[in-house]
Amino acid sequence: MNQTVTLGSTGITVNKNGFGALPIQRISTEEAVRLLQKAYKGGINFYDTARAYTDSEEKLGKAFQDVREHIYLATKTMSVNAEGFWKDLEQSLANLKTDYVDLYQFHNPAFCPKPGDGSGLYEAALEAKAQGKIRHIGITNHRLAVAKEAIQSGLYETLQFPFCYLAAEADLELVRICKEKHMGFISMKALSGGLITDSAAAYAFQAQFDHVLPIWGIQREKELDEFLCYVKTPPAMTEAITALIAKDQKELAGNFCRGCGYCMPCPAGIEINNCARMSLLIRRSPSASQLTPSAQEKMARIADCLHCGQCKAKCPYGIDTPALLEANYKDYQEILAGKPL
Repeated sequence: MNQTVTLGSTGITVNKNGFGALPIQRISTEEAVRLLQKAYKGGINFYDTARAYTDSEEKLGKAFQDVREHIYLATKTMSVNAEGFWKDLEQSLANLKTDYVDLYQFHNPAFCPKPGDGSGLYEAALEAKAQGKIRHIGITNHRLAVAKEAIQSGLYETLQFPFCYLAAEADLELVRICKEKHMGFISMKALSGGLITDSAAAYAFQAQFDHVLPIWGIQREKELDEFLCYVKTPPAMTEAITALIAKDQKELAGNFCRGCGYCMPCPAGIEINNCARMSLLIRRSPSASQLTPSAQEKMARIADCLHCGQCKAKCPYGIDTPALLEANYKDYQEILAGKPL
Protein backbone atom coordinates (compact mmCIF):
# COMPACT_ATOMS: atom_id res chain seq x y z
CA MET A 1 0.00 0.00 0.00
CA ASN A 2 1.65 3.21 -1.22
CA GLN A 3 0.55 6.02 1.10
CA THR A 4 0.24 9.47 -0.44
CA VAL A 5 -0.48 12.95 0.85
CA THR A 6 -1.91 16.00 -0.90
CA LEU A 7 -0.49 19.32 0.24
CA GLY A 8 -3.60 21.36 0.94
CA SER A 9 -4.97 23.26 -2.04
CA THR A 10 -1.78 22.92 -4.12
CA GLY A 11 -2.85 19.71 -5.79
CA ILE A 12 0.63 18.33 -5.13
CA THR A 13 0.07 14.66 -4.33
CA VAL A 14 3.18 12.72 -3.39
CA ASN A 15 4.41 9.67 -1.51
CA LYS A 16 4.21 10.13 2.26
CA ASN A 17 8.04 10.00 2.41
CA GLY A 18 9.54 13.34 1.38
CA PHE A 19 13.29 13.72 0.88
CA GLY A 20 14.92 16.44 2.99
CA ALA A 21 18.01 17.45 1.01
CA LEU A 22 19.90 19.47 3.64
CA PRO A 23 22.21 16.55 4.57
CA ILE A 24 23.36 15.84 1.01
CA GLN A 25 25.52 18.97 1.15
CA ARG A 26 27.80 16.89 3.42
CA ILE A 27 28.55 14.19 0.83
CA SER A 28 30.19 14.20 -2.59
CA THR A 29 28.27 15.08 -5.73
CA GLU A 30 28.69 11.53 -7.04
CA GLU A 31 27.31 10.01 -3.81
CA ALA A 32 24.46 12.51 -3.68
CA VAL A 33 23.38 11.94 -7.27
CA ARG A 34 23.41 8.17 -6.79
CA LEU A 35 21.37 8.49 -3.58
CA LEU A 36 18.84 10.87 -5.11
CA GLN A 37 18.34 8.74 -8.21
CA LYS A 38 17.86 5.65 -6.06
CA ALA A 39 15.24 7.54 -4.03
CA TYR A 40 13.41 8.52 -7.22
CA LYS A 41 13.46 4.98 -8.61
CA GLY A 42 12.19 3.74 -5.25
CA GLY A 43 9.09 5.94 -5.37
CA ILE A 44 10.03 9.15 -3.54
CA ASN A 45 8.88 12.12 -5.60
CA PHE A 46 9.07 15.20 -3.31
CA TYR A 47 12.44 16.86 -2.66
CA ASP A 48 12.97 19.82 -0.33
CA THR A 49 16.12 21.97 -0.41
CA ALA A 50 17.10 25.62 0.08
CA ARG A 51 19.36 28.30 -1.36
CA ALA A 52 21.12 28.27 2.02
CA TYR A 53 22.08 24.57 1.80
CA THR A 54 25.37 25.25 -0.07
CA ASP A 55 25.49 22.85 -3.06
CA SER A 56 22.33 20.84 -2.31
CA GLU A 57 20.37 22.45 -5.16
CA GLU A 58 23.14 21.76 -7.65
CA LYS A 59 23.19 18.10 -6.70
CA LEU A 60 19.42 17.85 -7.14
CA GLY A 61 19.69 19.54 -10.53
CA LYS A 62 22.33 17.11 -11.70
CA ALA A 63 20.36 14.09 -10.45
CA PHE A 64 16.97 15.05 -11.88
CA GLN A 65 17.44 17.14 -15.01
CA ASP A 66 16.18 14.26 -17.16
CA VAL A 67 13.12 13.41 -15.04
CA ARG A 68 12.10 16.91 -13.94
CA GLU A 69 8.43 16.53 -14.89
CA HIS A 70 8.08 13.42 -12.71
CA ILE A 71 9.10 15.00 -9.40
CA TYR A 72 8.22 17.97 -7.20
CA LEU A 73 10.97 20.37 -6.18
CA ALA A 74 10.68 22.71 -3.20
CA THR A 75 13.32 25.26 -2.30
CA LYS A 76 13.60 28.38 -0.12
CA THR A 77 14.92 31.92 0.14
CA MET A 78 16.20 33.62 3.28
CA SER A 79 16.09 37.02 1.59
CA VAL A 80 14.54 39.94 3.46
CA ASN A 81 13.79 42.09 0.41
CA ALA A 82 12.60 41.81 -3.19
CA GLU A 83 16.05 42.29 -4.72
CA GLY A 84 17.43 39.37 -2.75
CA PHE A 85 14.32 37.31 -3.56
CA TRP A 86 14.89 37.56 -7.32
CA LYS A 87 18.62 36.90 -6.99
CA ASP A 88 17.96 33.75 -4.93
CA LEU A 89 15.21 32.51 -7.21
CA GLU A 90 17.24 32.89 -10.40
CA GLN A 91 20.20 31.13 -8.78
CA SER A 92 17.97 28.30 -7.55
CA LEU A 93 16.47 27.81 -11.01
CA ALA A 94 19.95 27.64 -12.52
CA ASN A 95 21.21 25.22 -9.86
CA LEU A 96 18.16 22.96 -10.14
CA LYS A 97 18.36 23.04 -13.97
CA THR A 98 14.68 23.92 -14.28
CA ASP A 99 12.55 26.87 -15.33
CA TYR A 100 10.12 26.56 -12.43
CA VAL A 101 9.96 25.52 -8.78
CA ASP A 102 6.88 23.64 -7.62
CA LEU A 103 6.97 25.16 -4.12
CA TYR A 104 8.93 28.28 -3.19
CA GLN A 105 9.16 28.99 0.52
CA PHE A 106 10.23 31.90 2.70
CA HIS A 107 12.94 30.31 4.85
CA ASN A 108 12.31 30.85 8.57
CA PRO A 109 11.65 34.62 8.41
CA ALA A 110 11.43 36.53 11.70
CA PHE A 111 8.15 38.00 10.44
CA CYS A 112 5.31 36.84 8.22
CA PRO A 113 5.76 38.43 4.76
CA LYS A 114 2.55 40.10 3.58
CA PRO A 115 1.56 42.49 0.79
CA GLY A 116 2.26 46.08 1.78
CA ASP A 117 4.66 45.27 4.64
CA GLY A 118 7.48 47.24 2.99
CA SER A 119 9.73 44.26 2.29
CA GLY A 120 8.34 43.59 -1.18
CA LEU A 121 8.80 39.85 -0.58
CA TYR A 122 5.23 38.69 -1.01
CA GLU A 123 4.70 40.93 -4.03
CA ALA A 124 7.82 39.41 -5.59
CA ALA A 125 6.48 35.91 -4.93
CA LEU A 126 3.20 36.80 -6.64
CA GLU A 127 5.06 38.20 -9.64
CA ALA A 128 7.26 35.08 -9.84
CA LYS A 129 4.11 32.96 -9.75
CA ALA A 130 2.52 35.05 -12.50
CA GLN A 131 5.67 34.51 -14.59
CA GLY A 132 5.44 30.75 -14.04
CA LYS A 133 8.77 30.58 -12.21
CA ILE A 134 7.12 29.29 -9.05
CA ARG A 135 3.87 27.39 -8.81
CA HIS A 136 3.01 27.61 -5.12
CA ILE A 137 4.01 29.87 -2.22
CA GLY A 138 4.92 28.47 1.19
CA ILE A 139 6.67 29.46 4.40
CA THR A 140 8.90 27.64 6.87
CA ASN A 141 9.42 28.56 10.50
CA HIS A 142 10.49 27.55 13.98
CA ARG A 143 8.48 30.28 15.72
CA LEU A 144 4.94 29.48 16.78
CA ALA A 145 3.81 33.10 16.54
CA VAL A 146 5.02 33.52 12.94
CA ALA A 147 3.59 30.13 11.96
CA LYS A 148 0.18 31.00 13.42
CA GLU A 149 0.17 34.36 11.66
CA ALA A 150 1.04 32.70 8.35
CA ILE A 151 -1.83 30.22 8.71
CA GLN A 152 -4.36 32.88 9.65
CA SER A 153 -3.23 35.21 6.85
CA GLY A 154 -4.55 32.90 4.16
CA LEU A 155 -1.57 33.92 2.00
CA TYR A 156 0.31 30.63 2.08
CA GLU A 157 -0.43 27.24 0.58
CA THR A 158 1.97 25.32 2.82
CA LEU A 159 3.63 25.61 6.22
CA GLN A 160 6.86 23.78 7.02
CA PHE A 161 7.40 23.41 10.76
CA PRO A 162 9.18 20.99 13.15
CA PHE A 163 6.82 18.13 14.01
CA CYS A 164 7.44 14.72 15.52
CA TYR A 165 5.98 12.52 18.24
CA LEU A 166 7.71 14.67 20.86
CA ALA A 167 5.59 17.63 19.76
CA ALA A 168 3.98 19.88 22.35
CA GLU A 169 0.25 20.61 22.34
CA ALA A 170 0.91 23.97 20.66
CA ASP A 171 2.60 22.18 17.74
CA LEU A 172 -0.29 19.73 17.40
CA GLU A 173 -2.66 22.69 17.32
CA LEU A 174 -0.79 24.12 14.32
CA VAL A 175 -1.26 20.83 12.49
CA ARG A 176 -4.98 20.82 13.28
CA ILE A 177 -5.49 24.42 12.16
CA CYS A 178 -3.67 23.74 8.88
CA LYS A 179 -6.10 20.93 8.17
CA GLU A 180 -9.07 23.18 8.93
CA LYS A 181 -7.69 25.86 6.60
CA HIS A 182 -6.93 23.28 3.88
CA MET A 183 -3.25 24.21 4.08
CA GLY A 184 -0.45 21.75 3.40
CA PHE A 185 1.79 20.89 6.35
CA ILE A 186 5.39 19.81 5.70
CA SER A 187 6.91 18.17 8.73
CA MET A 188 10.61 18.89 9.27
CA LYS A 189 12.73 17.28 11.98
CA ALA A 190 10.42 14.27 12.12
CA LEU A 191 13.28 12.39 13.83
CA SER A 192 13.95 15.38 16.12
CA GLY A 193 17.47 15.80 14.82
CA GLY A 194 18.51 12.26 15.73
CA LEU A 195 16.86 11.98 19.15
CA ILE A 196 14.20 9.68 17.71
CA THR A 197 16.01 6.51 16.69
CA ASP A 198 13.12 4.34 15.49
CA SER A 199 12.11 5.55 12.04
CA ALA A 200 9.17 3.15 11.84
CA ALA A 201 7.67 4.71 14.97
CA ALA A 202 8.34 8.19 13.55
CA TYR A 203 6.59 7.25 10.30
CA ALA A 204 3.61 5.62 12.03
CA PHE A 205 3.06 8.78 14.07
CA GLN A 206 3.16 11.00 10.95
CA ALA A 207 0.81 8.63 9.11
CA GLN A 208 -1.98 9.51 11.55
CA PHE A 209 -2.22 12.94 9.89
CA ASP A 210 -3.39 12.59 6.30
CA HIS A 211 -2.44 16.16 5.31
CA VAL A 212 1.11 16.04 6.75
CA LEU A 213 4.17 15.31 4.61
CA PRO A 214 7.29 14.36 6.58
CA ILE A 215 10.61 15.16 4.91
CA TRP A 216 13.36 12.87 6.13
CA GLY A 217 16.89 14.26 6.21
CA ILE A 218 18.90 11.62 4.34
CA GLN A 219 22.63 11.37 3.57
CA ARG A 220 23.40 7.63 3.92
CA GLU A 221 22.15 4.77 1.79
CA LYS A 222 21.11 2.70 4.81
CA GLU A 223 18.86 5.59 5.92
CA LEU A 224 17.34 5.83 2.46
CA ASP A 225 16.73 2.08 2.37
CA GLU A 226 14.59 2.32 5.52
CA PHE A 227 12.30 4.90 3.98
CA LEU A 228 12.16 3.13 0.61
CA CYS A 229 10.92 0.12 2.54
CA TYR A 230 8.16 2.33 3.98
CA VAL A 231 7.15 3.39 0.47
CA LYS A 232 6.10 -0.20 -0.20
CA THR A 233 5.12 -1.24 3.33
CA PRO A 234 4.14 1.76 5.48
CA PRO A 235 4.50 1.08 9.24
CA ALA A 236 1.24 1.06 11.19
CA MET A 237 0.63 2.28 14.72
CA THR A 238 0.94 -1.02 16.61
CA GLU A 239 0.80 -1.57 20.37
CA ALA A 240 4.59 -1.91 20.44
CA ILE A 241 5.09 1.39 18.61
CA THR A 242 2.52 3.12 20.85
CA ALA A 243 4.44 1.91 23.91
CA LEU A 244 7.77 3.05 22.43
CA ILE A 245 6.40 6.51 21.68
CA ALA A 246 4.99 6.82 25.21
CA LYS A 247 8.38 5.86 26.66
CA ASP A 248 10.23 8.40 24.50
CA GLN A 249 7.72 11.13 25.30
CA LYS A 250 8.22 10.54 29.01
CA GLU A 251 12.00 10.61 28.66
CA LEU A 252 12.44 13.41 26.14
CA ALA A 253 9.48 15.77 25.97
CA GLY A 254 10.01 19.23 27.39
CA ASN A 255 13.25 21.11 27.94
CA PHE A 256 15.55 19.62 25.31
CA CYS A 257 17.49 21.17 22.45
CA ARG A 258 15.97 20.46 19.03
CA GLY A 259 19.28 21.21 17.29
CA CYS A 260 17.77 23.80 14.93
CA GLY A 261 20.84 26.05 15.20
CA TYR A 262 18.99 29.37 15.33
CA CYS A 263 20.93 30.23 18.51
CA MET A 264 24.14 30.32 16.49
CA PRO A 265 26.70 31.75 16.12
CA CYS A 266 27.95 31.82 19.70
CA PRO A 267 30.34 34.68 20.59
CA ALA A 268 32.32 32.24 22.75
CA GLY A 269 32.66 29.73 19.89
CA ILE A 270 30.45 27.07 21.50
CA GLU A 271 28.74 24.69 19.04
CA ILE A 272 25.47 25.10 20.93
CA ASN A 273 23.15 23.10 18.67
CA ASN A 274 25.23 19.94 19.28
CA CYS A 275 26.68 20.55 22.74
CA ALA A 276 23.30 21.36 24.33
CA ARG A 277 21.98 17.90 23.43
CA MET A 278 25.08 15.78 23.78
CA SER A 279 24.00 13.79 26.84
CA LEU A 280 20.72 12.83 25.15
CA LEU A 281 22.49 11.83 21.94
CA ILE A 282 24.95 9.65 23.85
CA ARG A 283 22.10 7.97 25.72
CA ARG A 284 20.06 7.25 22.61
CA SER A 285 22.56 6.74 19.79
CA PRO A 286 26.02 6.30 21.28
CA SER A 287 28.91 6.76 18.91
CA ALA A 288 32.68 6.74 19.33
CA SER A 289 32.76 10.09 17.51
CA GLN A 290 31.04 11.69 20.49
CA LEU A 291 34.07 10.99 22.70
CA THR A 292 36.95 11.85 20.37
CA PRO A 293 39.51 14.51 21.35
CA SER A 294 37.81 16.86 18.89
CA ALA A 295 34.39 16.29 20.51
CA GLN A 296 35.90 16.74 23.97
CA GLU A 297 37.44 20.02 22.87
CA LYS A 298 34.07 21.26 21.60
CA MET A 299 32.34 20.33 24.86
CA ALA A 300 35.13 21.96 26.93
CA ARG A 301 34.29 25.31 25.30
CA ILE A 302 31.08 25.34 27.35
CA ALA A 303 33.28 26.47 30.26
CA ASP A 304 33.95 29.66 28.26
CA CYS A 305 30.25 30.63 28.19
CA LEU A 306 29.91 34.40 28.57
CA HIS A 307 26.33 34.15 29.90
CA CYS A 308 25.47 36.94 27.48
CA GLY A 309 21.98 35.55 26.94
CA GLN A 310 22.08 35.81 23.13
CA CYS A 311 21.38 32.11 22.59
CA LYS A 312 18.52 32.10 25.08
CA ALA A 313 16.97 35.16 23.44
CA LYS A 314 17.18 33.59 19.96
CA CYS A 315 15.86 30.14 20.90
CA PRO A 316 12.44 29.70 19.23
CA TYR A 317 11.49 27.18 21.94
CA GLY A 318 12.22 29.45 24.91
CA ILE A 319 14.89 27.14 26.36
CA ASP A 320 17.31 28.35 29.02
CA THR A 321 20.24 27.44 26.78
CA PRO A 322 23.14 28.35 29.12
CA ALA A 323 21.65 26.16 31.87
CA LEU A 324 21.15 23.31 29.41
CA LEU A 325 24.75 23.62 28.19
CA GLU A 326 26.01 23.51 31.76
CA ALA A 327 23.97 20.38 32.52
CA ASN A 328 25.22 18.66 29.37
CA TYR A 329 28.83 19.53 30.19
CA LYS A 330 28.44 18.04 33.67
CA ASP A 331 26.94 14.83 32.23
CA TYR A 332 29.68 14.65 29.60
CA GLN A 333 32.45 14.94 32.19
CA GLU A 334 30.86 12.13 34.19
CA ILE A 335 30.77 9.95 31.07
CA LEU A 336 34.47 10.60 30.48
CA ALA A 337 35.13 9.65 34.10
CA GLY A 338 33.34 6.35 33.50
CA LYS A 339 30.27 7.17 35.55
CA PRO A 340 26.91 5.96 34.20
CA LEU A 341 24.36 8.62 33.30
